Amino acid sequence: MLKVLSVFLLSMLLFGCAKVSEPFKFLKREITPAEKEKPLPELFAKAERNFQKGYYDLAYQAYEEIKNKYPGTPEAVLAELRLADIKFWSGEYLEAISLYEEFEKFYPTNEAIPYVIFQIGTCYYKLRQSIDRDPTFAKKAISHYERLLQNYPNSPYTLEAKKRIQELRELLAQHELYVAKFYYKIKYYRGAYNRLLYLIENYPDTQAGSMAKSLVDLYYPLALKETEELREGKKRDFFGSPVP
Repeated sequence: MLKVLSVFLLSMLLFGCAKVSEPFKFLKREITPAEKEKPLPELFAKAERNFQKGYYDLAYQAYEEIKNKYPGTPEAVLAELRLADIKFWSGEYLEAISLYEEFEKFYPTNEAIPYVIFQIGTCYYKLRQSIDRDPTFAKKAISHYERLLQNYPNSPYTLEAKKRIQELRELLAQHELYVAKFYYKIKYYRGAYNRLLYLIENYPDTQAGSMAKSLVDLYYPLALKETEELREGKKRDFFGSPVP
């Protein structure tokens, strides 16, 4: 009898070991995806911390999540602006321009619009090239800074925008002077003279403009002589074609 009882108890013990978790199965459940997600305030705070610390990849992911999962909230609006800011601080200026312009398009009355316009101008300002290169970015920067001054003259960015406009105008003037001197060097005197006139007319308040005024008397007689030679067929223009 004792032997039978021992076998019975051993069987129960083994069975109990195999099924020990079964009575507590109701305590176990899978966590739903919604429960795994961080609440909006926590997610936004985390994104802001990463942004401030310069962890731009992590911040960008969090802001995108906020934008997609919580549209219409103040946090989502700011997240869209932060996405552009991250591209700016990462040096990806063309991508930043696109995101800033998108923000302005969808939130034209947002209080951050003066900042957005200033940042678009600053992206182009950062992309500006030297005087011997294409001046397109410099011109676009001036355009956006002037738009800021016209629409928001009392913004916190007014003084800096004015300073940069002056700097960029000097850059554009130096570009025109560089081209004029290049034409003069290759003996394309009419082109050189016309560049000087354009420079004096459009950038009279620059150092390059003052220098251009001192060169006009030198370039004019050569340009006049070239015009006569072109008329007489003694010379072809810069592109190799006779001038009427």
